[in-house]
Amino acid sequence: MPDYGTRGLENTPVNADCRFMDETMDTIYDVAVVGGGPAGLAAAIAVASAGARTALVARRMAYGDNRTTALLGGSIDLLRQLDVWPRCEAEAAALRVMRLVDDTGRLIRAPEVRFSSDEIGLDAFGYNIENRTLMVAMEARVAELANLMRIDDEAEQVMPEEAAASVTTRQGQTVTARLVIGADGRQSLCRSAAGIGVTRRVLDQSALTFNVTHDRPHKNVSTEFHTPHGPCVFVPLPGNRSSIVWVAAPKEAERLKALSDDELSEAAERQSHSILGRIHVGPGRHLFPLAIERPARFAHNRIVLVGEAAHVLPPIGAQGLNMGLRDAADIADVVRDALSVGEDPGSPQVLGRFEAARRSDVLSRTFAIDMANRSLLNDFLPVQTARAVGLHLLGAIGPLRRLAMREGLAPSWRRSRPEVSETEVGRS
Repeated sequence: MPDYGTRGLENTPVNADCRFMDETMDTIYDVAVVGGGPAGLAAAIAVASAGARTALVARRMAYGDNRTTALLGGSIDLLRQLDVWPRCEAEAAALRVMRLVDDTGRLIRAPEVRFSSDEIGLDAFGYNIENRTLMVAMEARVAELANLMRIDDEAEQVMPEEAAASVTTRQGQTVTARLVIGADGRQSLCRSAAGIGVTRRVLDQSALTFNVTHDRPHKNVSTEFHTPHGPCVFVPLPGNRSSIVWVAAPKEAERLKALSDDELSEAAERQSHSILGRIHVGPGRHLFPLAIERPARFAHNRIVLVGEAAHVLPPIGAQGLNMGLRDAADIADVVRDALSVGEDPGSPQVLGRFEAARRSDVLSRTFAIDMANRSLLNDFLPVQTARAVGLHLLGAIGPLRRLAMREGLAPSWRRSRPEVSETEVGRS
């Protein structure tokens, strides 16, 4: 079987800036990953840990964003397998209870629903962590993998051909790989190069994100208030801190963002009904318009899509990055299986397996989140009634509630991801 590990690297410093510079023009990598966000770094670490000789094309950039991500159980399992989670676990807050509160003020309102992780035998549904903390842990792991080369530049052109695909950077460096993983976001260069169309629907909503401190402990309870314009979620952070994702109509979101710290603190406290006591807004606010985006396919022409190149969703149910991490896990499994039998990881047959692995997950999650969002925004009385009845059944029927909790963490039909063995990391 061909050797795709660390051949010729014995005396080469791991991830030195000059590494492979003389080789990139005539070396064909198993995989090239384009994009250095959380989904891209996870994909690069996962495929390299699966034994693929990998190139990561992404600028090293200071991650100043203070946004957070609620990582659910399957994502934690993956990050632990990839030796990322132990590096940042201490700076994350456990999510043990999730409350849904109907705060629409409508005639027909749903009862409060509480989901407790111990009801399905878990210590926590997951953990909330600042993205920049997660990125630091991922970057540290990237630097350790001998068969993962980091090219500190942005991709300018991606050219898929019959036997391989090439990635040319802005500084003129070219990397050739049999498979390209496009983790380059909503305006994906890789998706365009693959000839994959995308369906976009802009929503009449925007999300304002910021972090707060508060007088009362959150007790590891995440509370989601459903308003007529979208959810407002208070998610625990370590200590008496929480992150807030406040979805509103665009003009209202702009108004909230423009408030002073004291004014926004008062508004957030009112929205929370003072369940956390006095609230104090911290530095850093981010506002972004919401949309739903879905590509026509997830793999084509030696290119697969992960992260926001493959799916864009409203911030409901903490699915965004969690789906991106499942993308990374699945492409690593597909590449591992292909290399183990000497297959070309960019062949149509291998791409078809990734397509099959991701399609049901992405489409079902997109549909469920879209319907949940539509039902919240809809003033039509029968829709309000159906939504209230559905939430009542979730709260009242134990087996149904437990099923919803398990499915919310990960689709039940997903096969278990195999453990990464030491012999597969940097296979040589």
